[in-house]
Amino acid sequence: MFNSPTRQTRSRTILVVEDEPDLATAIAQRIAANGWTARVASDGASAVRAASQLKPDLVIMDIMLPVMDGIEATKRIVAERPVPVLMLTARDAESDKVMGLGAGADDYMTKPFSPRELIARCEALLRRVERATIIAKNLENEKILDFGSLVIDPRQRIVTLDGDQVHLTPTEFDLLATLARRPQSVFKREKLLEEVWDWPDASGTRTVDSHVKALRHKLGSDLIRTAHGVGYAFEPPQTGVSAHTTEDAR
Repeated sequence: MFNSPTRQTRSRTILVVEDEPDLATAIAQRIAANGWTARVASDGASAVRAASQLKPDLVIMDIMLPVMDGIEATKRIVAERPVPVLMLTARDAESDKVMGLGAGADDYMTKPFSPRELIARCEALLRRVERATIIAKNLENEKILDFGSLVIDPRQRIVTLDGDQVHLTPTEFDLLATLARRPQSVFKREKLLEEVWDWPDASGTRTVDSHVKALRHKLGSDLIRTAHGVGYAFEPPQTGVSAHTTEDAR
């Protein structure tokens, strides 16, 4: 069952999915203090229904939930409607992070956590959505990145591999497109955090690593090369890039 700890109309609606009442209330209060509306769901099934009804701007999702776990709930939520998801959980194993990101989450934080960092990451996710919307409106002539077996369409935000569409989260798409626009160029993790996550510092370099692993899982391990101690580079699946405008592709 979901409820609404804050009743004022806010510019943004955040759905908090957390089965610990005290923690859910504390997060909701922090969200309200930042000028947003907080809604709370206490289990995965309720979260799916709440996301469908409320159409939140962002979801904060725990993994260990009753009725339906956070992984399955995230899959169902993002399948119905693209929305940024930040996983907030006590499970800190690398495999859990990769699983969460693979399910459709855009970011991953572990408990215990800093409330200030949580709000900062929410703000960064919301800014990315706004920026992506603005960029999409200016991509009428953005070139499709055609690497043969892999095709990236920045305007429609679609990726196909061997002719089959691959579902990527908004963050995964932005990361892939950023790397693919400059094939074989090494991007420092800090630069990727700045361009993709809109983070001005290097506090989230593990987040970059986790998203790269998620992309490799979906698109193949050879697509993104690790430059040890530096960052990552996109390695085209075949030599050369054939780029067409969206009008040409039609």
